[in-house]
Amino acid sequence: MSKNIILVVSLMSGIAAAFLARFYIGERERALNRDREDFNRRYGEVDVLCFKNDTPAGTGLAKSDLGVKTVPAMGMRGQAVTEENVDDIIGRKTVLGHARGDVVFWSDIEGGNPGERGLSGDIKRQMRAISINCSGAASVSGIVKANDHVDVIGTFTFPQADGTVRQGDVVTSTILQNVLVLATGQATAKLEGPNRGYSTVTLEVSPREAEMLAFAEQMRGKLVLTLRNRNDNSFERELPPVDYAKIREEIETLNLKRQQKLGH
Repeated sequence: MSKNIILVVSLMSGIAAAFLARFYIGERERALNRDREDFNRRYGEVDVLCFKNDTPAGTGLAKSDLGVKTVPAMGMRGQAVTEENVDDIIGRKTVLGHARGDVVFWSDIEGGNPGERGLSGDIKRQMRAISINCSGAASVSGIVKANDHVDVIGTFTFPQADGTVRQGDVVTSTILQNVLVLATGQATAKLEGPNRGYSTVTLEVSPREAEMLAFAEQMRGKLVLTLRNRNDNSFERELPPVDYAKIREEIETLNLKRQQKLGH
């Protein structure tokens, strides 16, 4: 008899535990649904285009390269390419490489949004545009143009603690690598103009990088650009600042390495 009572009590306890677990799970699901509905009411959702596969820079897009995904609308409206605009980007090239599933932004497409006016529509979220004085030889003989990628190199004359500058206290250093060019002079990817004769180059940078460039422009020296292959995303680590002593120390080694690469 006692065994039957124990079995009945165990069975009832199991049923109660299962009921409570199901009730808890149901409550959690209802809470999540309420949060989702509240989020959607506040921010909404939008269907945007995404890359179906890993897509390298310079790819001419076809419909088969693109999919659709639903994402929170906050920060996406006007920035991401929606399904209704798919025909506007077919045949156009990507500016950067992207991984499968990445959202397609207008700033990822050469020429940007044809419906947007001005440069702001081409700037990625959380990035900034800054113009630097850079013309002639400093911009690779004026060949640099919008959507190119460059490294920014600065040559500075540093003052001493007492504010004086000794002859020879000049240092050259790579400040930024693989930076997107948004415009040269007034010519952007959307508003093409003559590529020569400009005196400023506008770059897309982070807020911290913008501060560095703004400070560098105030130093005694100048900034120059080196043009990169647009498919080259490599990054040189530990690039040392260069002065006259550094050139004397490494020039022979650098030349030997160059000859080895050339197979001489």
